[in-house]
Amino acid sequence: MSGVRRGRGRPARGEGVEGPGARERILEAARAEFAERGYDKTSVRGIAKAAGVDPALVHHYFGTKDEVFAAAIEVSFEPALIIPAIIGESTEGIGERLARYFIGVWENPATRAPLLAIIRSALTHEAAAKVLRGFVLRRVLERVADDLDVPNPKFRAELAASHMIGIAVLRYVVQVEPLASAHPDEIVAVVAPTLQRYLTEA
Repeated sequence: MSGVRRGRGRPARGEGVEGPGARERILEAARAEFAERGYDKTSVRGIAKAAGVDPALVHHYFGTKDEVFAAAIEVSFEPALIIPAIIGESTEGIGERLARYFIGVWENPATRAPLLAIIRSALTHEAAAKVLRGFVLRRVLERVADDLDVPNPKFRAELAASHMIGIAVLRYVVQVEPLASAHPDEIVAVVAPTLQRYLTEA
């Protein structure tokens, strides 16, 4: 028996194609699998097969299926890049910036498919809903609200999240008209003042 001890999820040499770009391949495969199969029917083994690696390598980079799921969401939202742009130099116009960013993510075909899978899965699976809550609230909206230094930032973040996720469900999942075919600028113009009020008024 070998005396070499491997870390959690670390595959032995030859168990997968590590190399440059392995993590990115796994993440791309995960987004495609979640988009096509939904949360419940997607497995770490299936993601690994699609990426051409051993399942142990998926566990090594991401841990559990929930953590892969969260990473797939993060790629779509890119919070580290977008939050400073949403905050801006002042609170003036933050509602419009947030609405335009959120709608823009959904309007982009490259990010829409995995987000559709996330929303659909969150409606029926608690694990998916937990990941979505944790990411959208803690990683995006609560950080925006905290930086605004207003009372009850968590409550305000939840109000903003409920508004934007509700729009996503009706426009992109259920496809209720006329919302489903409305121009993005029209939606932003109507929604922005409400988000502004949620996030800035005392």
